[in-house]
Amino acid sequence: MRIGLYPGTFDPITLGHMDIIRRASALVDRLVIGVAINRDKGPLFTLEERVAMIEMECAELSQETGTEIIPHPFENLLIDCARDVGAQIIIRGLRAVADFEYEFQMVGMNRALDTSIETVFLMAEARHQAIASKLVKEIARLNGDVSKFVTPTVNEALKARFEKV
Repeated sequence: MRIGLYPGTFDPITLGHMDIIRRASALVDRLVIGVAINRDKGPLFTLEERVAMIEMECAELSQETGTEIIPHPFENLLIDCARDVGAQIIIRGLRAVADFEYEFQMVGMNRALDTSIETVFLMAEARHQAIASKLVKEIARLNGDVSKFVTPTVNEALKARFEKV
């Protein structure tokens, strides 16, 4: 069984993430969405909310593709998370050259820690390359329309979150 790990904060999950998840599903039998617990980033959504969003957004895709897609919270090293879930592949999405420079360094470090786990880069489709969760949250916070960047369910969750603020 081919197992891939697609890590990120997913705060919130965007159409860019969904694009990478859809295409990664064709490469593996099980796709683990590693939901990073990064207290330093101060996420807008709780870990439980982010996991629930991933489960909801990926359920139909999982049925369509036949690929098991499961969220997995983690707070350890990425390479250790990959080992924990039995992943042979780490999947990373790229938007721009700046992403590549950072990811290139990460691959080097991960290879030094474990040469048996490969990293695969998937370029986001052109229409999704500008999407970043950080920017989506900022637009939503300022009452902007983020419907082009997230699913309707996530859009509603963002609206509800910022109505409380």
